[in-house]
Formats: sequence, structure tokens, C-alpha cells
Amino acid sequence: MAATRFIEELSSRALGRYAVIVIGAEPFRAYNRVLLSSLLAGEIAASEIELKPANWWGRQGVTNIYGCAVTGIDRDRKTIRLENGVEFSYSKLVLATGSHPIRLAKPGMNLPGVVTFRTMHDVETMLNGVKPGQRAVVIGGGLLGLEAAYGLAKAGVNVTLLHLMDRLMERQLDAKAARLLKDAIEAKGVKVELCVDTARVLGEDHAEGIELTDGRKIAADLVICAVGVRPNADLARSAGLAVDRGIRVDDRMTTSDENIFALGECAEHRGIAYGLVEPAYEQAKTLARHLSGDGFAAYEGSVLATNLKVSGVSLFSAGDFIGDGKETIVFDDPAAGIYKKLVIDEGQLKGAVLYGDTVDGLWYLDLIRSGAFIESMRGDLAFGRTLALSKAA
Repeated sequence: MAATRFIEELSSRALGRYAVIVIGAEPFRAYNRVLLSSLLAGEIAASEIELKPANWWGRQGVTNIYGCAVTGIDRDRKTIRLENGVEFSYSKLVLATGSHPIRLAKPGMNLPGVVTFRTMHDVETMLNGVKPGQRAVVIGGGLLGLEAAYGLAKAGVNVTLLHLMDRLMERQLDAKAARLLKDAIEAKGVKVELCVDTARVLGEDHAEGIELTDGRKIAADLVICAVGVRPNADLARSAGLAVDRGIRVDDRMTTSDENIFALGECAEHRGIAYGLVEPAYEQAKTLARHLSGDGFAAYEGSVLATNLKVSGVSLFSAGDFIGDGKETIVFDDPAAGIYKKLVIDEGQLKGAVLYGDTVDGLWYLDLIRSGAFIESMRGDLAFGRTLALSKAA
């Protein structure tokens, strides 16, 4: 997704300046990973998640090679080598290698029937590994885990979701919004277990269930490990580039090699490796500006925001949505299924969490990012953009 956005941005600024080759290890053109849960649930077809058709790449003058991984970078010769032995030279190299899904270091995690949830192949494995009426356990109550649980439940599978923490999506939601989400997930047929830890996967030749650290056992025909991702910096590390958690880049997305750049989930900027789409898109725009000759292009980091639908429920969060020690404005309408919490400090909006009604999420995000003073519309801020601006005018 990061690479596709980068090509879009570069083409709009410097079409034809570079001869571009985009290489991917997966046997598909770039696709929208956000829609994998909808694919799993049977709500869309595989063809609908492709980001751009073949003729679009052709119009940008891009050669698209997929289904063949890059296995090495020779920085002295300025070449890359593919797994089929083919080599390409480069003047500029962009790494957009994404993330690896994390597997828990628990006994049995490598058994057949234990899968991660990251790729089209993972979805195919899940659909082939369990049928309607069978049982699945999903480990992880973050975004990926919830999407997997929802997709499987929608496909008719009996799903139990296990989460180590005391609330779902603890990095994106406050306690109240997380409780509302748990209720909504359970209403969709997913059993949610909080504050539980996996001891091991049961089974000898195939996963048969989960044993928890409290001694309980949960039978399952399929186990999905969705506990997070880590930057895929393997290629950069083997090439001798500076790597910490991710590939280290500066404000122009340049690595420790002036001719190699990195963006998206594989990159680490100012000590942060973002695992979200929006920062990747912002980085893609910065790099495209830089490579098209804009000397002022600089990426200064992102205010984290999540705007998504989980299990049919709209959610949004941005900035400091917990707001310890800061003023909070809360709008709570249980009958309508709407909850909003706004965090204010020194006359500025610092964070927001929205559940059920996210139509003004991006407006709140703009207020947070700009540092605008909101005193003139403070009393109407929770009611949304239209009313707040009309009263402030």
C-alpha cells in the first residue's frame, strides 16, 4: 500500500523522470490489506481489494514484478538480486517491505492449523482450514485480532477471542469505548475473554486448541495469532543499513545510504515505527516530493489516528485520547450507541475518541494537528463540526 501511494505521488510530480520497477514477493499486485477481514467474511471478492489494475501501472510507466522476492542488495554495485537470480541496477532504491506478523513464543505455535492474519495467503489458509460450525480461537484483541474474529464469525465459525489486557484495542480506545466495542463484538457471536494469557497450543500433528495459563483449555479447529507486527527490516539489515526496530530514516526518508530510502511499516523515524496506513501515506508524499526535486520536503512525524470499522461499528481515535490530568468533554448517548470523548489542554484539542459516530473524526484530527484554539466553540465541540462552526461564526 505504501509503495502504491508513493508511485501515485511521484507520478503526479515527476512522471517520466525515473524508470521505475516495483517488485513484490507476494503473487499479487498491491492490494488493500484493510479489506482482508471483509474478504474473510465473504463480503467482497478477492478482485475487489486490488489497489490498481495492470493498465494503471502501465500508464505510470512502471514495470510491476510480483511473486518474486528480492534476496539481496549490493550497495557498492548499486544492484538488487531477485530469488530467481535476475539482477537490476538502481540509481535510487526505495524499501517498502512492510511488517512481519508476530508469533507468540509459546509451545505449539508452529503446528499446522496455527496461522497469522496479514496476507491474502493467510485468508486463503483460514478459509480452507475451518468451515461453518467449526471452532476457532483468535489470540489478540487489537485491530487485526478483531478483524479476524469478525470475519470468521461472519463466515459462520464459532469464535473465541483471547486478549491479554483488560480491554480491547487499548492503544486506540479508552475504557468506556472499549467496553462498548466488547458488547458489540459479543453481539456478533464472538466470545471475548479478557485478561487471559496463552500457555501453549494443544495438539501433536495439528492444532486442537489452546491451554491458558490459568489451566483452562479451549478446543479449536483453527488458531489465529494476531498479536501484532514487527518491521520487516531483514533486507536492509543484511545490506548493512542502519536498523534499530525498523530501518532508520531521516526527515526525507533517507536511510544511512544516501541512495536508499524506506517508508511505511518497515521504516523507523525519530525512534518511532508506525504500524498504520496514514503515516505511510504521509511518508510516501514526502519522499515523492524529495525525489522530484522539492528541497523543502520533510516528514516531521504523525499524530496517530485510527479511523475504522470493526464488526460494523465505527471507531475513531487520535492524539492523547486518555487525557490524564487534562480536561475532558464527554458526550454519551447509550440509546443511540454514540460515545465521544474530547481531551482539551490550554485551549487546544489534544485528543479524541469516538464510538458509533465518527463523521467528524477527520475534523477533530485537523484541530489536533493544527493546534488551533477552540475556546470559541468549546460548548458545542462535542456536537460536531457543523454546529460548532456555525455557533462560533
